Amino acid sequence: MTIGAFSIILDDENRVLLCKRRDRDLWNLPGGRVEQNESPWVTAVREAHEEINVGIVIEKLIGVYFKQEQEEIVFQFLARIERGTPSESEESKEIAYFAVDALPENTAPRQKERIKLFFEEPNIMRTLNQ
Repeated sequence: MTIGAFSIILDDENRVLLCKRRDRDLWNLPGGRVEQNESPWVTAVREAHEEINVGIVIEKLIGVYFKQEQEEIVFQFLARIERGTPSESEESKEIAYFAVDALPENTAPRQKERIKLFFEEPNIMRTLNQ
């Protein structure tokens, strides 16, 4: 079983921050795999630093998703940037904010689904088998 942690980070116009991976032509939320002896919220903070060069603060847990076929649990957080300006890194080659109705076609499908669910009801914490 693997565990992942990802963050939805919004700008002042309520657009979501996505980063484009260097290893694949894919946009995704900042985040990744939880390492041994690491909590999901620490992972989200670490991954934001590694992928987009910012320090974030976790505001709340907004979803827990179980991907049965991959034996993976994903924690989804709402976060805000505390310090720094998003910029490219060794892991991401492009960073941009997108309106929920204008997400790139090549956004990771499950992440696109989770982003849309968040915008439908931002005050709901979801649990979902995918």
